[in-house]
Amino acid sequence: MTRQETTHAQRIPLNRDRVLRAAVALADATGIDALSMRRLAQELGVVPMALYKHVANKEELLDGMADAVVGEIDPPAVGPDWQYVVRGRILSARRVLLRHPWAARVIESRTGPTPAVLAYLDSMAGTFRGGGLSADLTHHVMHAMGSRLLGFSQELFDTAGSSGPPDPGLAARYPHIAELATTAAHDGGSTVGGGCDDQFEFEFALDLLLDGFENLRRQGWTSSSKGLRT
Repeated sequence: MTRQETTHAQRIPLNRDRVLRAAVALADATGIDALSMRRLAQELGVVPMALYKHVANKEELLDGMADAVVGEIDPPAVGPDWQYVVRGRILSARRVLLRHPWAARVIESRTGPTPAVLAYLDSMAGTFRGGGLSADLTHHVMHAMGSRLLGFSQELFDTAGSSGPPDPGLAARYPHIAELATTAAHDGGSTVGGGCDDQFEFEFALDLLLDGFENLRRQGWTSSSKGLRT
């Protein structure tokens, strides 16, 4: 920040929203590990103690940053097709998370859901219920979706860095993994599953889940009828 920019920034009253927006921008630019209260204060052109009037500590700052990011997710579309509404909302969440690559890690690190995350999940549950899913089925749907509701998911294994034919020795020991590796659609910017097309894999799994949930809804499925326990 130049001296002129710092002087201009100092004239703008500091408030919680400005602190959070600056923190998100700083994390986007430098990564979440480089974020500190001191570094943030420098970006805002204030002394570190000034930040503590708006966030009690770094954990509260991270809570607020998570909420700021979740707040960027599009509101639900209007329409009777619950699958369309849920799919659009989740893909919006994914676009937001791709804009802020550090955010998934921060959301996962919170000891409990933040207010914006709770509101988002409550809204999603409401969409399922409004689409005709029972409270029982919705309960299990929310578990099955997991972090995918927020636009990201954990991969079973990471083959990042693999390219070209698999090592003959490994291929002999793990023939089916080698076969899968050679059939993957490649994406140079992939963030999960070495070389796989992230977006395709995410949407493929999302559509499988949504179609499965709709089938269960049509069948009038209940957990008690399947002998499942919560």
